[in-house]
Amino acid sequence: MFETLRKILCRMPADYADIRYEIMSDTKIVFHGRELFHIGTNVTDGYVIRAMKNGGFSSVAFTRPDDAEKAVRTAIENAALVALHVKRPVQFARAEIIKDTFLPRLHEDPRKVPVDEKLAMTRNYNELSLNHDRIATTNIQYSEVSREKYFVNSEGMEIREDLVTTSINGLITSKDGTLTQNVRVALGGSDGFGSLRGQEEEFEQRKRIALDLLKAGPVAGGTYKVVLNQDLAGVFTHEAFGHFSEADLIEDSPLMREKMQIGAKLGSESVSIVDDPLVSGQLGFYRYDDEGVAARRIVLMDHGVLAGRLHSRRTAAAFGERLTGHCVAEDYRYAPIVRMGNIFIEPGRNTLAELLEALGDGLYILDAKGGQTSGESFTFGAQFGYMVKDGKKGEMIRDINISGNLYHTLKNITAVGDDLVLSKTGGCGKGQLNIRSCHGAPHVLISAVVVGGA
Repeated sequence: MFETLRKILCRMPADYADIRYEIMSDTKIVFHGRELFHIGTNVTDGYVIRAMKNGGFSSVAFTRPDDAEKAVRTAIENAALVALHVKRPVQFARAEIIKDTFLPRLHEDPRKVPVDEKLAMTRNYNELSLNHDRIATTNIQYSEVSREKYFVNSEGMEIREDLVTTSINGLITSKDGTLTQNVRVALGGSDGFGSLRGQEEEFEQRKRIALDLLKAGPVAGGTYKVVLNQDLAGVFTHEAFGHFSEADLIEDSPLMREKMQIGAKLGSESVSIVDDPLVSGQLGFYRYDDEGVAARRIVLMDHGVLAGRLHSRRTAAAFGERLTGHCVAEDYRYAPIVRMGNIFIEPGRNTLAELLEALGDGLYILDAKGGQTSGESFTFGAQFGYMVKDGKKGEMIRDINISGNLYHTLKNITAVGDDLVLSKTGGCGKGQLNIRSCHGAPHVLISAVVVGGA
């Protein structure tokens, strides 16, 4: 394959060019209640060419090898046209020339597991979730995506890397009269099919939460001291902070560039945030990004001080900063953009019991349930929570939303737990869908959060 890609690049009279070829296999099994709604596997492939010419930059995606010559011509013509209209010529930061093949170690390769075995597992977890008279329905899905990627550029890089993602996730919905509640369940990662086996207790636990929510009362709106669990704190880290760490999202905003200057004091001394795609086996794991740049661990916030940001080759040159290996595409249909890998708050020293004791009276809020950000402001739903009195967890509450300002909230994080957990399934819709986007955190204590409720 490398020889084929080199031959295509040889036709490109560009200052810089690269080409990525991928074979992608996508398997899905979906249950709606007890109905098997969908089962199937789809295998597709395609190419993305990128070209730089006279300071202009363009990309073209195509699927048929016979269209390579047309794609090359179009990419060069578009780059030259863009060069006539850009305010500043595109430049790339210098990257190490790498020739490598990386195949991840998997605990049971899902591509070798028969589809009837995948169906039996998904059916079993679905039946466990449905097995109660107050469970109204489920929506449980097995998903498996493998991407066999080849990358070649005009500088001499040649990289092959496989990405394999497996998950079982969905909703369990309970009902009592007119009251309906639902709880998300999620398993998976990039470490193989074996991580999905033997997870019956996880489904039983999520079912119990869905049933308990039928007896829970809605939270009263107000401003509270809160402890967020790992999932909700991780979503906050990804959505409210992480996107502002992506250089392409702030480069054309003078206001955000001023606020997000390296060395700026943005959070409390309790908060350090890292993005590390090299955490083996985790959902956001990869060795090389889709520009052929080696991924590396980036400290984004160091004890409240902004210490780094995430880059493509273009944005690294524009900011005058080091490459990070965070330019990632959804698949062969897209040119890569700056994306997070595994982003998380680094663990502190406190146990959950110590955080609740420090909380005193407040709320213990668990698991994200949708939300949105708008500039510095955020609003997230939570799946459930508990009232806390004198440091002791009390009655369950529901219908919870939290909102606030990113910078105020970062400064209001007064303590961080010692129990870091990274998400089992992910997703980020920035420009493209990234199913491997991974977030995480320990429990965190926040001194003041606006909580919407009854």
